[in-house]
Amino acid sequence: MHSNCTVYKTMDFLGKRWTLLILLELYKGREETRRFSELKGKLPDITPKMLSSRLKELEREGMIEHTIDDSTKPSKSMYTLTQSGKEFMAVIGDIKSWALRWKFDDPVCGSLECKDCQL
Repeated sequence: MHSNCTVYKTMDFLGKRWTLLILLELYKGREETRRFSELKGKLPDITPKMLSSRLKELEREGMIEHTIDDSTKPSKSMYTLTQSGKEFMAVIGDIKSWALRWKFDDPVCGSLECKDCQL
C-alpha cells in the first residue's frame, strides 16, 4: 500500500493510540462540550501531555473544535465534535455492528446502545 493512499493516510491518523477513545468520550456527551479535565478523568491512563497532543491533532484534522472560556479563572479549554467528527462516529457504530456479528459475542455490548460506548 502506498503512503499516499487515502486508506493508508486515514488509518495512520486514526490508528494512533488514544485517538478513537478521545473521540468516543466526546461523542458520549451527545452534543455537549467537554472540558480537558473531564476528558482526562474519563481516560485516567492517558498523560496530560498525550491528551493535549491528541486533541491538537484532532483539531487540525477538523474532527473536533476547541474553544476557550476565559470568563472564569482559570480559563477552561472546551472540546466538541465537529460535523466531521459526528459523521465519523456513525462509521464507528458500523464497525461495532460488524464486530458483534462476526468477531465478538458480547451480550453486554450487543444492544448497540450499550452504556459504555453509547453507540
